[in-house]
Amino acid sequence: MKEFKHIQSAHCENGVTSSLFYNNGFEEITEPLAFGIGSGLFYIHLPFIKINNGPAISFRSVPGTVFKRNCKNLGIGVYQKTFSSPQKAQLALDTELAKNSWVGCQVGVYHLPYFPLQYRFHFNAHNLIVFGKQGNQYQVSDPVMEETTLISEEDLSRVRFAKGALAPKGRLYYPIIEKNPTNEQISNAILKGIKRNARDMLYIPSRLTGVRGIGYTANKIKSWRNKLGPRRAGLYLGQIIRMQEEIGTGGGGFRYIYAAFLEQSHSYLQNDKISLVSEDFTKSGDSWRNCAVAMASIMKGKNTEQKDFDEVAERMFQIKEIEKEAFLKLRNLVK
Repeated sequence: MKEFKHIQSAHCENGVTSSLFYNNGFEEITEPLAFGIGSGLFYIHLPFIKINNGPAISFRSVPGTVFKRNCKNLGIGVYQKTFSSPQKAQLALDTELAKNSWVGCQVGVYHLPYFPLQYRFHFNAHNLIVFGKQGNQYQVSDPVMEETTLISEEDLSRVRFAKGALAPKGRLYYPIIEKNPTNEQISNAILKGIKRNARDMLYIPSRLTGVRGIGYTANKIKSWRNKLGPRRAGLYLGQIIRMQEEIGTGGGGFRYIYAAFLEQSHSYLQNDKISLVSEDFTKSGDSWRNCAVAMASIMKGKNTEQKDFDEVAERMFQIKEIEKEAFLKLRNLVK
C-alpha cells in the first residue's frame, strides 16, 4: 500500500491541490505555485449578500477553482462528483479508498470535531483529504492542521452535507495524472495563471470586483458611520477583518502567498522582472494587515470618529493602487 505524506499549508484548497499532486508522484507544485497557477488572488464585495450580519467579501477566487484551474493549465485529468444522499457519497468514498486512492473532499467547517471552537463558523468551502479508513473512522489530512486526524463516519457525513451557502453536497475530487507535466508545461501554466489573474483583477466589468471592488469597499466604509451608527459600522469592519484574517489566509496572507508564487516562478520562467513584482504583493500584504489593525481599533470602540473610518478607507485606496500597478506590470510582462 502506498504511504500518504501529510503536508501542512497556509490555505486548505492550495494545500489539498499541491498535496494530491505530491502524493500522486508529481512533486514540483508547491502551495504558492498551486495558488498562482490557479489564479487564486481576487477581491469581491457583494453588498446584497450578508454573512453573519455583515458584508460578503472575499479575497480569493471562487472555492474549487484553484484545483480545477491547476489541472486544466497543467493538462491533468480531473474526477469530481457530488451526490444526492450521504449514503451514496459514503459508498463512493469507500470505493475510492478501497482502490488505494486519496480523495479531496469539500466540507463545512462548523461541525468539524477537530477544529478549535473559535474557528468553527458556517463556511462550507473548506477542503481536506481523506486517505484511509480504520474501522468506522476515516483518516483525514487537513492541510491547515499540523497532523493528520481521525473522524467518524457520522461526523464526516455531517460536514460533507452541511447546509447553506456553497453546500458541498458530498463533493469529492482527485487528479488523474497519467504523465507528469514537463517543466515547459509548468512554465506555460504559470503564465496562464498570471494572465488570468491580471485580467480578473483589472478588467472584469464590475465595480464590485478586482481592484475596483477594493475602491468600492473603501467608499462604503466612509459612509458606514453615518448610515449605520458607530457600533454597527464597527461590527461591519469586524466582519471584514474576519473574512480577511480568519477565513483561510485572508487578505494579507493570500498576498504573501502570491508574492512567493512570483518568486518561485523564476525557476521556470527565468524572468527577473516578474519575480521582482513579488515585492509589490508583499507590500500589499503588509498594507492589508495594517488596515486590519486600524479596523480592529474601531471595532473595539477605541477610535470611532469619522476621521477613523476615513483613515481606514484611505488605507484601502492605497492598497487598490498598489495591486492595480502590480497587475499592470504583470500583464505587460506576460503579453
